[in-house]
Amino acid sequence: MRHRSFWGWFAAALFFIALLISLGVLSTEPARRAILNAKVLSMDADNTIHQAVLIDHGRIVAVGSNEEITALIDKYTAVSDLNGKVLMPGIIDAHGHFPGSGLLDLTVDLNSPPVGKIETIADLRTSLVTAAQETDKTEWLFGWGYDDTLIAERRHPTRHDLDRVSTEQPIFIMHVSGHMGVANSKALALAGISPETPQPDGGVIVVDPGSGELTGLLEENAMAPVQAMAMDLGMLDFFSMLRFASEEYARQGVTTAQSGGADARMYTGLRWAAKLGLVKQRLVVFPLFDQLGPELLATPDVFSEHTTDDFLLGPVKIIADGSIQGYTGYLSQPYHTPYKGDAEYRGYPRLSLEQLSLEVDKYLRRGIQLAIHGNGDASMDDIIAAVDKAQQKYPDDDPRIILIHAQMARADQLDEFKRLGITPSFFSAHTYYWGDRHSQLFMGPERAANMSPGRWAMDRELPFSIHLDTPVVPMQPFLLVWSAVNRLSSSGQVIGADQRIPVMQALRAVTIDAAWQIHQDNNRGSIEPGKWADLIVLSDDPLINPAAIRDIQVLETIVAGKKVYNR
Repeated sequence: MRHRSFWGWFAAALFFIALLISLGVLSTEPARRAILNAKVLSMDADNTIHQAVLIDHGRIVAVGSNEEITALIDKYTAVSDLNGKVLMPGIIDAHGHFPGSGLLDLTVDLNSPPVGKIETIADLRTSLVTAAQETDKTEWLFGWGYDDTLIAERRHPTRHDLDRVSTEQPIFIMHVSGHMGVANSKALALAGISPETPQPDGGVIVVDPGSGELTGLLEENAMAPVQAMAMDLGMLDFFSMLRFASEEYARQGVTTAQSGGADARMYTGLRWAAKLGLVKQRLVVFPLFDQLGPELLATPDVFSEHTTDDFLLGPVKIIADGSIQGYTGYLSQPYHTPYKGDAEYRGYPRLSLEQLSLEVDKYLRRGIQLAIHGNGDASMDDIIAAVDKAQQKYPDDDPRIILIHAQMARADQLDEFKRLGITPSFFSAHTYYWGDRHSQLFMGPERAANMSPGRWAMDRELPFSIHLDTPVVPMQPFLLVWSAVNRLSSSGQVIGADQRIPVMQALRAVTIDAAWQIHQDNNRGSIEPGKWADLIVLSDDPLINPAAIRDIQVLETIVAGKKVYNR
């Protein structure tokens, strides 16, 4: 990656970018458009299916039958005939890290099948060596997506593995979970990390118990100093990421993208990108509690003034624990397969219950919405306790506290979610990408069968969304919907048939229910008069063959009535 001072590029780049926009992307599409002969999945309260929609100046003004909409057509109205194809609301990314998928345009892709090609440590090194030959030795070499449980050696790479690539160039590679990574000796030295470095709260600097040397693996909070240097993007790289991610999301039908955990630099960069029209989607940004959070508490009006139709400051994000597949998710019972031989190992919290309670109190006291990352059920016990304590002091009938992932939520915890106004966002595609390993390795068959428990939530009438956490896995919303409906692993095994949900419920979980979670259901997420015309046209009907949902292609993506993608 090309590292430059982020802010140093801004002043010089903004005028140039604005000039390019003014020269090249002014729309010539008609302001008024009628879409006829469609199967319109409205996602309204009754899941009404219509035939036609009328759009005017970016808003839906009418929905109904072909005859009803045809009667409203005038000489200024462009008419589209969908010949029976499905029209539905655009996908709302309920949780992800936009524009993180654009990293693949800048970094070394270390994913294993079914996403990538890395099957051994040797494959990983070869990919890094190839990339190192094409970069300056003073620049960081950054890789993304390795999975220790999918490579043949079934272990994390070490600093020695990375030193075989280079001892002169700093190298850092991140685990597919995003919750840990491995650094070579040069990177560790630059970050000032040694065997004598004190262990940070909520993280682990892994040391070989035999030699006392650093292995290079850094878990959770321990990787922060290396990650900050390795991902110090320059302006050109940032806009390259934006372009790549925005085009990818448009191809997949995403009309609202989320940056689910932003610091001040990312927040500012995305705000300007939206202002300058560099992103095809509407953006929702979740500020990190320990980054932008304090500024938000001190000067809330500064952030609310930045809100536009295309850019929204969402809930403040708190990270309570780590990742199940990284063995850092915090469980009430030990992992199925002992971690490092410890049969009692249950993971650990990134924040103690006391710290978590203090943070939750700060924001709920001010009426600020929260989104809390919790994967393990012990972490969710802590989240429930912290929210309950704050709710007793600052009662709120509709807090919509989003519990991100809620992967190993127990049935009794879902009852508590409903009581406290906590709404889960399930990473339902875990059943496809990690289902086999959750069943055999991490959780065991019984707990794995109830991961991302959509049916339990549905039975309790507990609103929920589903998400992909991109770039942890690719932005493929219809694979996500397929996963929630079918719950099949990548090997074809059923992972908890009792937690399957109906197709319409899964579609709502990526549209109107995702909009509801962020208090935007009044303007997006369904096809109803008055809402933005954020729509997608599909190649096939998801209601006809649930087993084939993952193969559905987006033919057209529309934001505010304008095509941003046309297959």
